[in-house]
Amino acid sequence: MEKVRKAALDVLLHNIHGPHDGLMRTAGWGYPEPYTRDLMISALGILVSKNEELIAALRNVLSALAAHQTRLGHIPSLAHDPTDCGASDTTPLFLIALALFRDATGEPDFLAEAAQKALRWLAYQSPDDAVMIAQQPTSDWRDEQWVWGYGLYVNTLLYACLRLHGQDERAAALKELINRAGTREIRDGRRIHEGLSLSGKPFYALWVYKGHSSERFDLLGNSLAMLFGLTGLARAKEISGWVEAACDDLRGRGELAATLPPCLIPYILPGDPDWLPRYRRYNQPGDYHNGGVWPFISGFYIAALVASGEQALAKEKMAALSDLVKPASSKIGSFGFNEWFRAQDCRPYGQDWQTWTAAIYLYAAACVDEQKALLFTNCFP
Repeated sequence: MEKVRKAALDVLLHNIHGPHDGLMRTAGWGYPEPYTRDLMISALGILVSKNEELIAALRNVLSALAAHQTRLGHIPSLAHDPTDCGASDTTPLFLIALALFRDATGEPDFLAEAAQKALRWLAYQSPDDAVMIAQQPTSDWRDEQWVWGYGLYVNTLLYACLRLHGQDERAAALKELINRAGTREIRDGRRIHEGLSLSGKPFYALWVYKGHSSERFDLLGNSLAMLFGLTGLARAKEISGWVEAACDDLRGRGELAATLPPCLIPYILPGDPDWLPRYRRYNQPGDYHNGGVWPFISGFYIAALVASGEQALAKEKMAALSDLVKPASSKIGSFGFNEWFRAQDCRPYGQDWQTWTAAIYLYAAACVDEQKALLFTNCFP
């Protein structure tokens, strides 16, 4: 694993400067732009690496995002372009990375004004002013999958933001909503808000809104819920047990070749109510956001297993991730650190030398070594 770690660090150092204001690249070749979500997620691996060059580069990205923040507090999708806006997850990811950066560098007031503006913007994303925030389809990391209303992933990020920035009362209210099962209803004259829990299932809904919801399993959203302590240990272990059993079933049907889980279970099939015509071109079953295997999400799953006390399973999956980051779409050396893999045959797609793939590999490996959820241990008891 040390050889893979060194390769991951080499990828990050290669990507440290890009053509856009000298900011970090999203990938070694195909994505020279400084995409906000990718680099904010990468902050976890950068910080645990303790590499001064990388931490300085992260500071530059955070500063650029603050400088290009909108008047109302939204963080743009590209660190160098204030006109590229509309993502639901860039603002909470900025706040998480900023809080962790402050803690790591001992600068509690770094970009204080930007943080307050971002927190205020998030507060206004709740349509009914009940903490939980809503989003438009394709506005989070899944630009080819429709997630409606109150998405699990973005609300786990919101929970982390609120905790990390000292808004514990709002965080507690959000945690209660996330862990409530059921749609919106009027009970004894009182309006009851919908929740993200599912009756009879250990994991959370992909999204809910009023009387509508999706019960497909979102690996990233559920992994973050486990990592941030939204589930509790018992439920976290139930979720991981469900994941492993579901993956065994997929393998038995020839729908999964990887040892690591796909990002979505079950896949959306033509004819399903949530299948969209555009998916035929961009999001086939087992591809991309419709069940592709993403190494950065696998890293979060491994960290979630560590946080849940499942050290043996985490080590097993870490070994699988070390193998997964080797294949490449092009001939570039021993390690591709590719973007995503087709579930049915584990063929690499997307770009090689992806910054968040290398960074979250380092983060997951460090969590496995230390047997704790690094960076979040003191934040989410």
